[in-house]
Amino acid sequence: MNLSTTALHLSAEAAIDLQLHTTDSDGRWTPEPLLDHLRREQFGLVAITDHDRADTAAAIQQLALAKGMPVLVAVEMTTTWRGELTDLLCFGFDPAHTALNDLAQDLLRRQQENTRAVYQTLQQQGYPLPSAALPALLAKPSAQQPHALVAWLEEQGYGLGQPSAGRMVMTAGCTFATNDPAAVVEAAHQSGGVCLLAHPGRADGFMTYDEPLLDQFRREVPIDGLEVYYPAHTPAQTAMYRAYAQRHHLLTSAGSDSHGPDKPPIKYRAELSRDLLERVGIQVA
Repeated sequence: MNLSTTALHLSAEAAIDLQLHTTDSDGRWTPEPLLDHLRREQFGLVAITDHDRADTAAAIQQLALAKGMPVLVAVEMTTTWRGELTDLLCFGFDPAHTALNDLAQDLLRRQQENTRAVYQTLQQQGYPLPSAALPALLAKPSAQQPHALVAWLEEQGYGLGQPSAGRMVMTAGCTFATNDPAAVVEAAHQSGGVCLLAHPGRADGFMTYDEPLLDQFRREVPIDGLEVYYPAHTPAQTAMYRAYAQRHHLLTSAGSDSHGPDKPPIKYRAELSRDLLERVGIQVA
């Protein structure tokens, strides 16, 4: 298929943002207004990395071509390592290859099973939840389902005090479905892409990586690089991840993790991700 990044050349100072989310996962941007915003702001390249949505890559490329806004094929895959959440960013894969989408579809199936089980448990606990509301929850993207269940309970007047709606669903067994990180890397490589560790310094419910943990992770999971530049990273973390990537010849990415207009995309310089971009066929002058 035609890609919006075919034969793309960027200047070293071109504005890029390689982690954005839309309503296709857990974002508040819809794809078309997001691309309109990015074009108005004169971004040279972006990546829409909706959680576990490799299936939308082809449609996003069609929209990107129509808008004249280059979008790198990408997805953020939800995994766990040593019991902690660890997201992986996959870039430049073939949208027609099924390996990543197979993992994503299996994750969706398991998330739907969990949502259904939590809903039934809440009913058994005495909350009169109508079964007719369940299909709408199950139809949501996997990343939205736990949040949507909490929001729905609050709309019905439950969990507004103590216990909170969030505590209610957790007690009822709500979890985020995840994949094995090594399987995700293998699928990305089979699909012609590369796989980077997302926001390694993030601490809010995610594994926070220092150098020894990165060494251990890389011995088990053959990632291609790190998301070095990320808003929640401290200057010291950014410097450490940059030096680590240079020392181990790893690719580096830069992303805002924007989920909506309240947290807009960030204009990172293309030079920061030169090796990554050139690996996926984009030239940086």
